[in-house]
Amino acid sequence: MVKNIAVIRGDGIGPEIVNEAINVLDRVAELYGHIFNYTDVDMGGCAIDKHGDPLPTSELKKCVESDSVLLGAVGGNKWNDVPGNMRPEKGLLRLRAGMGVYSNNRPAKIWPQLSSASPLKKSIVEQGIDFIIVRELIGGIYFGEHKTEGDTAIDVLTYNEAEIERIGRIGFETAQKRNKKLCSVEKSNVLDSSRLWKKVMHRLSTEYPDVELTDMLVDNCAMQIVKNPAQFDVIVTENMFGDILSDEASQITGSIGMIPSSSLGASSCGLYEPIHGSAPDIAGQDKANPIGTILSAAMMLRFSFNMCEEANAIENAVSAYLDAGYRTADIMSEGGKLVGCKQCGKLIRDNLEKG
Repeated sequence: MVKNIAVIRGDGIGPEIVNEAINVLDRVAELYGHIFNYTDVDMGGCAIDKHGDPLPTSELKKCVESDSVLLGAVGGNKWNDVPGNMRPEKGLLRLRAGMGVYSNNRPAKIWPQLSSASPLKKSIVEQGIDFIIVRELIGGIYFGEHKTEGDTAIDVLTYNEAEIERIGRIGFETAQKRNKKLCSVEKSNVLDSSRLWKKVMHRLSTEYPDVELTDMLVDNCAMQIVKNPAQFDVIVTENMFGDILSDEASQITGSIGMIPSSSLGASSCGLYEPIHGSAPDIAGQDKANPIGTILSAAMMLRFSFNMCEEANAIENAVSAYLDAGYRTADIMSEGGKLVGCKQCGKLIRDNLEKG
């Protein structure tokens, strides 16, 4: 099978972690007889430096015309002083909107080999941490009107029923494939947009009688994620709430460097990226953890290319790497064997076997 992948190496540690993910994909292609063609795309700070734009139209076109997109990370202190509409992160928002990827799925799963790295009490971790946050990605306050008038700043939060319904269906369908439990998170005691959210979710629930729907206010959800994460299977929520909660959830698993994500819309062309940032403080030092990016590549194989066996092979290779005690600095524990980014990628690649 031939697949065309747009590759955004980005800024900071982005190029390093993407390189290791591509090396793993190349090994998968070799084992399973696939061909992966890569097209480099400039986005973020590097695109500002090169083109004066965080995502030129010509670069977005490469992404839209690909079979899927693999992204490292964008941004950094170097571009903090550029105008707000030209920040590296604006390129990411434009990419999501241009691709029409409205559903961001972020798993929060603790690998058993890393249970001691979680900041939560052992008794909580032992109950299990394995849930997915389904975040609406191209609506809400991030995509509303933003303006400052004198000493007053205004950010507009808007959702309509159609936007809520399409992400709600992703939540219900994801729950159907797991343990059939869906928690809808909003702030309906304060926000009109959340009251509409709750109304639509309950209307949809009649179409999914096999899924147990519960409601939770976002502030309570933030507390429950650290108090009793085992209660969650699938969480569905709006853009800003999902952004905050998924970052919180990543921390209870031991390291943000381990967490992949997928962003999908109406087509199979998805955007796949680790959830961490560009970490400019360690860029170019071979210290970055590439596992989040490697697992994002596995998600690409599973959800966009329907290559489930190949995705399982990558995940098994990561598990074997952790079993052997190898650790990058972010997950280093007593007795672990410290490795750098390149060696981490090589060891996982060497563990790859055709099932």
